[in-house]
Amino acid sequence: MKLGQVAVNVENVARAVVFYKDVIGLPLLFEIDGLAFFQCEDTRLLLSRPETAEFDHKSSVLYFKVDNLHGEVARMQEAGALFIDEPHMVAKMDNTETWMAFFKDTEGNTHALMSEI
Repeated sequence: MKLGQVAVNVENVARAVVFYKDVIGLPLLFEIDGLAFFQCEDTRLLLSRPETAEFDHKSSVLYFKVDNLHGEVARMQEAGALFIDEPHMVAKMDNTETWMAFFKDTEGNTHALMSEI
């Protein structure tokens, strides 16, 4: 089973679109009626305001897999991303190290870049 779409709650869709498109670098598919859809490999990412109070909370942490963690952190910082930590190793399994760096989007959601080396 594949993950088809993930929704991220945002307060300001227009502001978030700029961040996800220009800072993270995701391709914007389309915007309609306060919704913005991006392509993230095989998964669509939906940015929208919460429909009801029940869904009005920060999003889950999204882990964006990248090949060059340090290079991508530098690129995103130059584009205006606020990282809340430095790239660091979180696990080592056999010969594979998993590295991460966490950042905030414009809406206060925490996400991460991850790389397996």
